[in-house]
Amino acid sequence: MNTRVRLSTERQVSFAEGFPFGDTGPYERSTGSAFFELDPGDPANANVVDLQLAPRNADGAVEFRVDLDILKPVDLARGNGRLLYDVNNRGNKTALRAFNDSPPDNDPLTLTSAGNGFLMRQGYTVVWSAWQGDLLPGDGLLTADLPEALEDGQPVRGRVRQEFIAEQEGVLWMPLSGAPSIRSYPALDLDTSHATMTVREHERDPRVPVPPGAWAFAEAEMVDGALQVRPSATACHVQGGFKPGWIYELVYETAGSRVMGLGLVGIRDLVSMLLHDDADAAGSPNPLAGHQRAYMYGQSLSSRVIRQFIYDGYNADPEGRRVFDAVYPHVSGGGRLFANARFAQVGRYPRQHEEHQWPSERYPFAYSAVPDAFSDKVDGVLKRPESDPLVVHTHTNTEYWNRHASLGHTDPRTGDDIEFPDTVRVYFLASAQHMGANLAPEDVSQQRPNVMSNGPLMRACLALMDRWATEGAPPPPSIVPRRTDGTLVTPGEALEAFPKVPGFALPVSPSRLPLYDYGPAFEQGMVTELPPQPVPGKEYTVQMPQVDEDGNDLGGLRSPEIAAPVGTHTGWSLRRAGFAEGDLASLTGSFVPFALTRAEREASGDPRLSIEERYGSHDAYVARMADAARELVTAGFLLEEDAARYVEAAKARNPLDPSIPLAPLVLSKDVPVVRQASPAGAS
Repeated sequence: MNTRVRLSTERQVSFAEGFPFGDTGPYERSTGSAFFELDPGDPANANVVDLQLAPRNADGAVEFRVDLDILKPVDLARGNGRLLYDVNNRGNKTALRAFNDSPPDNDPLTLTSAGNGFLMRQGYTVVWSAWQGDLLPGDGLLTADLPEALEDGQPVRGRVRQEFIAEQEGVLWMPLSGAPSIRSYPALDLDTSHATMTVREHERDPRVPVPPGAWAFAEAEMVDGALQVRPSATACHVQGGFKPGWIYELVYETAGSRVMGLGLVGIRDLVSMLLHDDADAAGSPNPLAGHQRAYMYGQSLSSRVIRQFIYDGYNADPEGRRVFDAVYPHVSGGGRLFANARFAQVGRYPRQHEEHQWPSERYPFAYSAVPDAFSDKVDGVLKRPESDPLVVHTHTNTEYWNRHASLGHTDPRTGDDIEFPDTVRVYFLASAQHMGANLAPEDVSQQRPNVMSNGPLMRACLALMDRWATEGAPPPPSIVPRRTDGTLVTPGEALEAFPKVPGFALPVSPSRLPLYDYGPAFEQGMVTELPPQPVPGKEYTVQMPQVDEDGNDLGGLRSPEIAAPVGTHTGWSLRRAGFAEGDLASLTGSFVPFALTRAEREASGDPRLSIEERYGSHDAYVARMADAARELVTAGFLLEEDAARYVEAAKARNPLDPSIPLAPLVLSKDVPVVRQASPAGAS
């Protein structure tokens, strides 16, 4: 039997108070559920780990349910005929934040939720559905009810590894999952002598055992000056509290593993039904019938979902029909997803300091098929030309320093440049941080945060992708740092070229990527080597963008803020004293402003030209910003409306005025009220 998808709508409301978005008009939003019944024997589902252990209904099918949320034009005929599937990040909606500069909002209803209205003015239908099976309900998160794997009618058992890092003082306990929104794998035995806990300050430090009597499976709190400890199978308490920034690691016995691989199958079958069918499995009309194309967008974890989705062949539905015409992964680094596994921990991913040994970044890294450095495999993310989508991929400086991005465009054996397939474009957003201005600064960072916006360049890249898919007009060639022109270099060379700014510390190294041994059943989705061990002498070579005399990146798309800079922007920042000092502070970037005058910079020993020396006047600064914006518009990497935003923001900020502290460049998020021209290909 084919997969049966049934939709249930529980709420349908007007969006943004009925505001008319240009020629598209007003939008409406409906929320509910999608129910699935799939054939566990269908070859299209063959790689789902533990699918054969999932319960069956009377028809022999495996059932599951996911939250569903649809934002669409009231009159679909006025839309552009494109369905944009936003892969939620840990249950959170991201596309409106990325393309509309909207505030974080998991229940978007107001005009404020629409941000600048870009996706609506373009006529997109936006679809969200749950896929991550270990999320707990709450805070508007999209959740999925996936079946548990059973052996002889009982939940499967095994050992799991957890990691805890407290980022503030006084943390007495943490959920075993490490996050309150993630379902914990319960401990079967609360006797701590039957589990193993270690602690270390830095990832490469030796693990120091924590004595069984110094911690407990428990929650804890101070009440009237007295410590109260409550045993719990889903929590961990450390006597005296967790040391801030230190890495605690716990290995213990558990039971109960959901069939997490069904999450991606659900995306495939839902979007296929919405795109191709007139009605759902119950005969109810398809609310999005008539859409001509589907695109997939995701950022960070969600972008790794996209790469895994393609790699696993899910862009062809069980009937062989293409699902997504084009995909836009943003800030994935070199990673894919490690969720199709027993006892999966979907949200964990390696950084230099945190969760370094989780296997979400592993060969193959590149879209092109290239040989592995440590096996006889020749593999790539794209390998099914008949169903693979067009790809427009963007990443930032953060992904080079903390997420091994260079492996996406270099040979893992030699480090040499490789070419992208004709159906792929990759653009490096120079000197940007992982989530742009949307990423809150880490309290543990020693530097001022990088608040440069990624939205303008990303909107242009989405427009380029849309023209490629609808009109066959290829975007400009990929723009990434290259070994051949000296813009991709070793970490040491990049650090040596960085200006020696007084008081601004540099990283010791980027995140490194050894080849890890996860145990003999790893290819079958089971990690049994806990903790995993690096294979001696086998480590992938990671490389960095070279920087100019100001410390800003070469070899990428330079936003107007980098072409007309008032300081140095990086995609990395460093942890401060007391929080594993000197390690990279997760995915945050940093900013160090230029001195205002030549006298100031000479007095401090800053080698970078001052703002006064660069521009001379506010008008000169505005002119430089306008020229940079115009160049990007001409190249296709900036929309006219965003060029105007940059110029207006530059006029509103005078970086040469000594009476005004240098503040971030603030781009307008207002919704244009003029009628918009109909987007190309509008139906």
